[in-house]
Amino acid sequence: MDSQRDRVGFMRWLLMLQAGIVGLPNVGKSTLFNAVTRTRKAPAENYPFCTIDPNQGVVVVPDDRLAMLAEISHSEKIIPTAIEFVDIAGLVKGASTGAGLGNQFLSNIREVDAIIQVVRCFEDDDIIHELGSVDPLRDIEIINSELILADIASLEKRKTSREKKAKGGDKEAKQELALIERLLPHLNEGKPALTLQIGDSENALLKDFFLLSSKPTIFACNVSEEDLAAASKNPETHPLVSQVIRYAAENHAAEATVISAAIESELVELSDEEAAEYVQSLGVSGSGVSKLIKAVYHLLGLRTYLTSGEKESRAWTIPAGARAPAAAGVIHTDFERGFIAAEVVSYHELVELGSLAKAREAGKLRIEGKDYEVQDGDVIEFRFNV
Repeated sequence: MDSQRDRVGFMRWLLMLQAGIVGLPNVGKSTLFNAVTRTRKAPAENYPFCTIDPNQGVVVVPDDRLAMLAEISHSEKIIPTAIEFVDIAGLVKGASTGAGLGNQFLSNIREVDAIIQVVRCFEDDDIIHELGSVDPLRDIEIINSELILADIASLEKRKTSREKKAKGGDKEAKQELALIERLLPHLNEGKPALTLQIGDSENALLKDFFLLSSKPTIFACNVSEEDLAAASKNPETHPLVSQVIRYAAENHAAEATVISAAIESELVELSDEEAAEYVQSLGVSGSGVSKLIKAVYHLLGLRTYLTSGEKESRAWTIPAGARAPAAAGVIHTDFERGFIAAEVVSYHELVELGSLAKAREAGKLRIEGKDYEVQDGDVIEFRFNV
Protein backbone atom coordinates (compact mmCIF):
# COMPACT_ATOMS: atom_id res chain seq x y z
CA MET A 1 0.00 0.00 0.00
CA ASP A 2 2.96 2.33 -0.57
CA SER A 3 1.64 4.15 -3.64
CA GLN A 4 -1.47 6.14 -4.43
CA ARG A 5 -2.48 3.47 -6.96
CA ASP A 6 -2.21 0.78 -4.29
CA ARG A 7 -4.44 2.82 -1.99
CA VAL A 8 -7.07 3.37 -4.69
CA GLY A 9 -7.07 -0.34 -5.50
CA PHE A 10 -7.38 -1.14 -1.82
CA MET A 11 -10.40 1.16 -1.41
CA ARG A 12 -12.11 -0.27 -4.50
CA TRP A 13 -11.53 -3.76 -3.12
CA LEU A 14 -13.28 -2.84 0.12
CA LEU A 15 -16.22 -1.25 -1.68
CA MET A 16 -16.77 -4.20 -4.00
CA LEU A 17 -16.64 -7.06 -1.51
CA GLN A 18 -19.85 -9.07 -1.52
CA ALA A 19 -21.15 -12.29 0.02
CA GLY A 20 -23.60 -14.27 -2.10
CA ILE A 21 -26.41 -16.30 -0.53
CA VAL A 22 -26.88 -19.48 -2.59
CA GLY A 23 -28.76 -22.75 -2.33
CA LEU A 24 -31.39 -24.90 -3.97
CA PRO A 25 -34.88 -23.41 -4.41
CA ASN A 26 -37.01 -23.18 -1.25
CA VAL A 27 -34.27 -23.68 1.33
CA GLY A 28 -34.79 -20.26 2.94
CA LYS A 29 -32.31 -18.09 1.01
CA SER A 30 -34.56 -15.09 0.45
CA THR A 31 -36.08 -15.34 3.91
CA LEU A 32 -32.55 -15.25 5.33
CA PHE A 33 -31.60 -12.33 3.06
CA ASN A 34 -34.60 -10.34 4.31
CA ALA A 35 -33.57 -11.05 7.89
CA VAL A 36 -29.90 -10.23 7.33
CA THR A 37 -30.67 -6.93 5.64
CA ARG A 38 -33.66 -6.24 7.94
CA THR A 39 -35.84 -5.58 4.90
CA ARG A 40 -38.66 -7.16 2.90
CA LYS A 41 -36.75 -6.49 -0.29
CA ALA A 42 -36.49 -10.10 -1.52
CA PRO A 43 -39.72 -12.00 -2.29
CA ALA A 44 -39.91 -15.22 -0.29
CA GLU A 45 -42.76 -17.15 -1.85
CA ASN A 46 -43.17 -20.92 -1.81
CA TYR A 47 -42.19 -21.79 -5.37
CA PRO A 48 -38.95 -22.41 -7.31
CA PHE A 49 -37.11 -19.47 -8.92
CA CYS A 50 -38.91 -16.94 -6.76
CA THR A 51 -35.67 -14.94 -6.90
CA ILE A 52 -34.57 -14.29 -10.49
CA ASP A 53 -32.54 -11.08 -10.43
CA PRO A 54 -30.13 -10.94 -7.49
CA ASN A 55 -31.20 -8.78 -4.57
CA GLN A 56 -28.50 -6.70 -2.91
CA GLY A 57 -28.40 -5.15 0.53
CA VAL A 58 -25.87 -3.40 2.75
CA VAL A 59 -25.60 -5.16 6.10
CA VAL A 60 -24.37 -3.58 9.33
CA VAL A 61 -21.74 -5.72 11.08
CA PRO A 62 -22.79 -6.10 14.75
CA ASP A 63 -20.10 -4.84 17.13
CA ASP A 64 -20.87 -4.54 20.84
CA ARG A 65 -17.52 -2.81 21.40
CA LEU A 66 -18.81 0.44 19.92
CA ALA A 67 -21.41 1.01 22.64
CA MET A 68 -18.78 0.59 25.34
CA LEU A 69 -16.38 2.96 23.58
CA ALA A 70 -19.15 5.52 23.15
CA GLU A 71 -19.81 5.35 26.89
CA ILE A 72 -16.13 5.87 27.71
CA SER A 73 -15.73 8.77 25.26
CA HIS A 74 -19.24 10.22 25.73
CA SER A 75 -19.67 9.97 21.96
CA GLU A 76 -22.60 11.71 20.27
CA LYS A 77 -23.10 8.85 17.82
CA ILE A 78 -22.00 5.35 16.86
CA ILE A 79 -21.06 4.34 13.31
CA PRO A 80 -20.59 0.60 12.65
CA THR A 81 -18.98 -0.90 9.57
CA ALA A 82 -20.89 -2.82 6.90
CA ILE A 83 -20.65 -5.39 4.10
CA GLU A 84 -22.88 -6.24 1.14
CA PHE A 85 -25.02 -9.36 0.80
CA VAL A 86 -26.49 -10.66 -2.46
CA ASP A 87 -29.48 -13.02 -2.70
CA ILE A 88 -28.89 -15.20 -5.79
CA ALA A 89 -31.45 -17.29 -7.70
CA GLY A 90 -31.86 -20.92 -6.63
CA LEU A 91 -29.72 -23.46 -8.45
CA VAL A 92 -30.92 -26.78 -9.89
CA LYS A 93 -29.11 -29.88 -11.08
CA GLY A 94 -27.69 -29.23 -14.55
CA ALA A 95 -27.08 -25.53 -13.97
CA SER A 96 -23.57 -25.85 -15.39
CA THR A 97 -25.12 -26.81 -18.74
CA GLY A 98 -27.81 -24.11 -18.58
CA ALA A 99 -30.67 -25.90 -16.78
CA GLY A 100 -33.13 -23.72 -14.90
CA LEU A 101 -31.53 -20.33 -14.34
CA GLY A 102 -28.11 -21.95 -14.38
CA ASN A 103 -26.20 -19.54 -16.60
CA GLN A 104 -27.54 -16.54 -14.70
CA PHE A 105 -26.84 -18.22 -11.36
CA LEU A 106 -23.23 -18.98 -12.30
CA SER A 107 -22.69 -15.47 -13.64
CA ASN A 108 -24.06 -13.91 -10.45
CA ILE A 109 -22.01 -16.11 -8.14
CA ARG A 110 -18.86 -15.41 -10.12
CA GLU A 111 -19.18 -11.75 -9.15
CA VAL A 112 -19.30 -12.27 -5.37
CA ASP A 113 -16.27 -12.70 -3.12
CA ALA A 114 -17.60 -15.32 -0.71
CA ILE A 115 -20.46 -17.80 -0.60
CA ILE A 116 -23.07 -18.45 2.09
CA GLN A 117 -24.59 -21.80 1.15
CA VAL A 118 -27.99 -22.15 2.82
CA VAL A 119 -28.86 -25.75 3.56
CA ARG A 120 -32.34 -26.90 4.54
CA CYS A 121 -32.20 -28.86 7.79
CA PHE A 122 -35.90 -28.86 8.69
CA GLU A 123 -38.99 -30.83 7.73
CA ASP A 124 -42.16 -28.96 6.71
CA ASP A 125 -44.84 -30.48 4.50
CA ASP A 126 -46.16 -27.00 3.70
CA ILE A 127 -42.90 -25.87 2.09
CA ILE A 128 -42.11 -27.60 -1.19
CA HIS A 129 -38.61 -29.05 -1.59
CA GLU A 130 -37.32 -29.04 -5.15
CA LEU A 131 -36.37 -32.74 -4.93
CA GLY A 132 -39.28 -33.92 -2.81
CA SER A 133 -37.33 -34.73 0.36
CA VAL A 134 -34.98 -33.13 2.88
CA ASP A 135 -31.38 -34.32 2.46
CA PRO A 136 -28.79 -31.59 3.16
CA LEU A 137 -25.74 -33.53 1.97
CA ARG A 138 -27.40 -34.33 -1.33
CA ASP A 139 -28.32 -30.66 -1.72
CA ILE A 140 -24.76 -29.51 -0.95
CA GLU A 141 -23.27 -32.00 -3.40
CA ILE A 142 -25.62 -30.84 -6.16
CA ILE A 143 -24.49 -27.24 -5.75
CA ASN A 144 -20.82 -28.11 -5.35
CA SER A 145 -20.93 -30.41 -8.38
CA GLU A 146 -22.42 -27.70 -10.57
CA LEU A 147 -19.79 -25.19 -9.47
CA ILE A 148 -17.00 -27.70 -10.06
CA LEU A 149 -18.35 -28.72 -13.49
CA ALA A 150 -18.48 -25.06 -14.51
CA ASP A 151 -14.87 -24.64 -13.30
CA ILE A 152 -13.70 -27.68 -15.26
CA ALA A 153 -15.25 -26.29 -18.45
CA SER A 154 -13.63 -22.91 -17.80
CA LEU A 155 -10.20 -24.44 -17.16
CA GLU A 156 -10.36 -26.67 -20.23
CA LYS A 157 -10.87 -23.58 -22.39
CA ARG A 158 -8.10 -21.71 -20.60
CA LYS A 159 -5.77 -24.69 -20.98
CA THR A 160 -6.23 -24.72 -24.75
CA SER A 161 -5.42 -21.02 -25.09
CA ARG A 162 -2.42 -21.19 -22.73
CA GLU A 163 -0.91 -24.22 -24.50
CA LYS A 164 -0.47 -22.13 -27.64
CA LYS A 165 1.23 -19.32 -25.71
CA ALA A 166 3.42 -21.73 -23.75
CA LYS A 167 4.76 -23.24 -26.95
CA GLY A 168 5.83 -19.74 -27.92
CA GLY A 169 7.88 -19.44 -24.72
CA ASP A 170 5.43 -17.39 -22.61
CA LYS A 171 6.58 -17.95 -19.01
CA GLU A 172 3.29 -16.90 -17.42
CA ALA A 173 1.37 -19.25 -19.71
CA LYS A 174 3.66 -22.10 -18.63
CA GLN A 175 3.02 -21.28 -14.96
CA GLU A 176 -0.72 -21.21 -15.56
CA LEU A 177 -0.59 -24.55 -17.39
CA ALA A 178 1.27 -26.14 -14.50
CA LEU A 179 -1.43 -25.01 -12.08
CA ILE A 180 -4.25 -26.04 -14.41
CA GLU A 181 -2.73 -29.51 -14.71
CA ARG A 182 -2.87 -29.78 -10.91
CA LEU A 183 -6.36 -28.32 -10.65
CA LEU A 184 -8.16 -30.44 -13.23
CA PRO A 185 -7.51 -33.86 -11.59
CA HIS A 186 -8.46 -32.32 -8.22
CA LEU A 187 -11.74 -30.98 -9.61
CA ASN A 188 -12.47 -34.21 -11.47
CA GLU A 189 -12.36 -35.98 -8.12
CA GLY A 190 -15.23 -33.76 -7.01
CA LYS A 191 -13.07 -31.57 -4.80
CA PRO A 192 -13.47 -27.76 -4.85
CA ALA A 193 -10.49 -25.67 -5.99
CA LEU A 194 -10.41 -24.06 -2.56
CA THR A 195 -9.10 -27.29 -0.99
CA LEU A 196 -6.09 -27.72 -3.29
CA GLN A 197 -2.86 -27.03 -1.41
CA ILE A 198 -0.95 -24.36 -3.33
CA GLY A 199 1.78 -21.82 -2.65
CA ASP A 200 1.56 -18.03 -2.56
CA SER A 201 2.66 -17.55 -6.16
CA GLU A 202 0.12 -20.12 -7.37
CA ASN A 203 -2.57 -18.48 -5.26
CA ALA A 204 -2.08 -15.23 -7.16
CA LEU A 205 -2.58 -17.13 -10.43
CA LEU A 206 -5.63 -18.93 -9.05
CA LYS A 207 -7.38 -15.62 -8.32
CA ASP A 208 -7.06 -14.71 -12.00
CA PHE A 209 -8.91 -17.92 -12.94
CA PHE A 210 -12.10 -16.68 -11.21
CA LEU A 211 -13.14 -20.21 -10.29
CA LEU A 212 -16.49 -20.64 -8.56
CA SER A 213 -15.27 -23.41 -6.28
CA SER A 214 -12.29 -21.35 -5.12
CA LYS A 215 -14.45 -18.84 -3.24
CA PRO A 216 -14.40 -19.00 0.58
CA THR A 217 -17.62 -20.60 1.79
CA ILE A 218 -19.68 -20.90 4.94
CA PHE A 219 -22.67 -23.21 5.33
CA ALA A 220 -25.83 -21.92 7.02
CA CYS A 221 -27.90 -24.77 8.47
CA ASN A 222 -31.49 -23.55 8.36
CA VAL A 223 -33.42 -25.28 11.17
CA SER A 224 -36.95 -25.03 12.53
CA GLU A 225 -37.92 -22.88 15.49
CA GLU A 226 -38.38 -26.01 17.62
CA ASP A 227 -34.86 -27.24 16.88
CA LEU A 228 -33.00 -23.93 17.11
CA ALA A 229 -32.04 -23.92 20.80
CA ALA A 230 -30.79 -27.50 20.91
CA ALA A 231 -29.02 -27.31 17.54
CA SER A 232 -27.29 -24.04 18.50
CA LYS A 233 -26.07 -25.30 21.88
CA ASN A 234 -25.09 -28.79 20.77
CA PRO A 235 -25.14 -29.30 16.97
CA GLU A 236 -24.28 -32.98 17.36
CA THR A 237 -27.78 -33.59 18.78
CA HIS A 238 -29.34 -32.56 15.47
CA PRO A 239 -28.72 -35.34 12.90
CA LEU A 240 -28.95 -33.11 9.82
CA VAL A 241 -26.90 -30.25 11.24
CA SER A 242 -24.17 -32.59 12.48
CA GLN A 243 -23.92 -34.09 9.00
CA VAL A 244 -23.43 -30.66 7.44
CA ILE A 245 -20.79 -29.62 9.99
CA ARG A 246 -18.74 -32.76 9.36
CA TYR A 247 -19.12 -32.49 5.59
CA ALA A 248 -18.10 -28.83 5.57
CA ALA A 249 -14.95 -29.50 7.59
CA GLU A 250 -13.88 -32.69 5.81
CA ASN A 251 -14.74 -31.87 2.20
CA HIS A 252 -14.77 -28.10 1.92
CA ALA A 253 -12.36 -26.78 4.57
CA ALA A 254 -15.30 -24.66 5.71
CA GLU A 255 -17.35 -23.84 8.79
CA ALA A 256 -21.07 -24.31 9.34
CA THR A 257 -23.38 -22.20 11.49
CA VAL A 258 -26.94 -22.74 12.73
CA ILE A 259 -29.72 -20.28 11.95
CA SER A 260 -33.52 -20.28 11.76
CA ALA A 261 -34.46 -18.02 8.86
CA ALA A 262 -38.13 -18.10 9.91
CA ILE A 263 -37.35 -16.83 13.42
CA GLU A 264 -34.89 -14.25 12.14
CA SER A 265 -37.54 -12.90 9.76
CA GLU A 266 -39.85 -12.41 12.75
CA LEU A 267 -37.13 -10.47 14.59
CA VAL A 268 -37.10 -7.92 11.76
CA GLU A 269 -40.46 -6.64 12.97
CA LEU A 270 -39.27 -6.13 16.55
CA SER A 271 -37.20 -3.47 18.26
CA ASP A 272 -33.70 -4.46 19.39
CA GLU A 273 -34.92 -4.83 22.98
CA GLU A 274 -37.95 -6.91 21.97
CA ALA A 275 -35.83 -9.07 19.66
CA ALA A 276 -33.33 -9.75 22.47
CA GLU A 277 -36.13 -10.77 24.83
CA TYR A 278 -37.71 -13.03 22.20
CA VAL A 279 -34.44 -14.79 21.40
CA GLN A 280 -33.76 -15.28 25.10
CA SER A 281 -37.23 -16.80 25.56
CA LEU A 282 -36.30 -19.40 22.93
CA GLY A 283 -33.25 -20.43 24.95
CA VAL A 284 -30.78 -19.02 22.44
CA SER A 285 -27.88 -16.68 23.21
CA GLY A 286 -28.06 -13.99 20.55
CA SER A 287 -29.29 -13.77 16.99
CA GLY A 288 -28.07 -16.40 14.56
CA VAL A 289 -27.99 -13.75 11.85
CA SER A 290 -25.63 -11.58 13.92
CA LYS A 291 -23.27 -14.53 14.33
CA LEU A 292 -23.52 -15.30 10.62
CA ILE A 293 -22.72 -11.71 9.60
CA LYS A 294 -19.64 -11.67 11.83
CA ALA A 295 -18.50 -15.03 10.45
CA VAL A 296 -18.92 -13.84 6.86
CA TYR A 297 -17.03 -10.62 7.63
CA HIS A 298 -14.03 -12.66 8.76
CA LEU A 299 -14.51 -15.12 5.89
CA LEU A 300 -14.04 -12.20 3.51
CA GLY A 301 -10.69 -11.52 5.15
CA LEU A 302 -11.90 -8.34 6.83
CA ARG A 303 -10.94 -6.95 10.21
CA THR A 304 -12.03 -3.91 12.23
CA TYR A 305 -10.14 -1.19 14.02
CA LEU A 306 -11.88 1.45 16.11
CA THR A 307 -11.71 5.19 16.70
CA SER A 308 -13.46 6.99 19.52
CA GLY A 309 -14.04 10.54 20.65
CA GLU A 310 -16.77 12.94 21.72
CA LYS A 311 -18.09 13.30 18.17
CA GLU A 312 -18.34 9.58 17.37
CA SER A 313 -17.19 6.06 18.08
CA ARG A 314 -16.64 4.30 14.78
CA ALA A 315 -15.62 0.95 13.28
CA TRP A 316 -13.36 0.93 10.19
CA THR A 317 -12.91 -1.98 7.80
CA ILE A 318 -9.45 -3.16 6.72
CA PRO A 319 -8.13 -6.40 5.20
CA ALA A 320 -6.37 -8.76 7.58
CA GLY A 321 -2.67 -7.88 7.62
CA ALA A 322 -3.10 -4.19 6.74
CA ARG A 323 -0.34 -1.95 8.07
CA ALA A 324 -0.91 1.32 9.91
CA PRO A 325 -0.57 3.78 6.96
CA ALA A 326 -3.06 1.82 4.83
CA ALA A 327 -5.47 1.64 7.76
CA ALA A 328 -5.15 5.40 8.21
CA GLY A 329 -5.93 5.89 4.53
CA VAL A 330 -9.35 4.33 5.02
CA ILE A 331 -10.29 7.44 7.01
CA HIS A 332 -8.74 9.95 4.61
CA THR A 333 -6.02 9.97 1.97
CA ASP A 334 -4.19 12.71 3.90
CA PHE A 335 -3.86 10.38 6.91
CA GLU A 336 -1.91 7.88 4.82
CA ARG A 337 0.05 10.40 2.77
CA GLY A 338 1.26 12.29 5.84
CA PHE A 339 1.39 9.33 8.24
CA ILE A 340 3.75 9.85 11.18
CA ALA A 341 2.65 7.31 13.78
CA ALA A 342 -0.35 5.60 15.34
CA GLU A 343 -1.32 5.71 19.01
CA VAL A 344 -2.71 2.26 19.70
CA VAL A 345 -4.38 0.52 22.62
CA SER A 346 -6.31 -2.74 22.50
CA TYR A 347 -10.04 -2.48 23.10
CA HIS A 348 -9.92 -4.83 26.09
CA GLU A 349 -7.13 -2.88 27.79
CA LEU A 350 -8.93 0.40 27.21
CA VAL A 351 -12.18 -0.90 28.70
CA GLU A 352 -10.35 -2.39 31.66
CA LEU A 353 -8.58 0.91 32.40
CA GLY A 354 -11.61 3.08 31.66
CA SER A 355 -10.15 5.91 29.56
CA LEU A 356 -7.40 6.82 27.09
CA ALA A 357 -5.78 9.01 29.76
CA LYS A 358 -5.53 6.07 32.16
CA ALA A 359 -4.29 3.83 29.36
CA ARG A 360 -1.54 6.35 28.66
CA GLU A 361 -0.63 6.56 32.37
CA ALA A 362 -0.46 2.77 32.58
CA GLY A 363 1.84 2.58 29.55
CA LYS A 364 -0.76 0.66 27.49
CA LEU A 365 -1.08 3.35 24.81
CA ARG A 366 1.64 2.40 22.34
CA ILE A 367 3.26 4.43 19.57
CA GLU A 368 3.45 2.33 16.39
CA GLY A 369 5.14 3.13 13.08
CA LYS A 370 4.63 2.37 9.40
CA ASP A 371 5.37 -1.33 9.70
CA TYR A 372 2.78 -1.99 12.41
CA GLU A 373 0.18 -4.59 11.39
CA VAL A 374 -3.17 -3.38 12.70
CA GLN A 375 -5.06 -5.93 14.81
CA ASP A 376 -8.79 -6.47 15.04
CA GLY A 377 -10.08 -4.42 17.97
CA ASP A 378 -7.23 -1.92 18.05
CA VAL A 379 -8.39 1.54 19.16
CA ILE A 380 -6.28 4.00 17.20
CA GLU A 381 -5.57 7.70 16.90
CA PHE A 382 -3.34 8.63 13.96
CA ARG A 383 -0.65 11.29 13.90
CA PHE A 384 -0.10 12.81 10.48
CA ASN A 385 1.27 15.90 8.79
CA VAL A 386 0.38 17.21 5.34
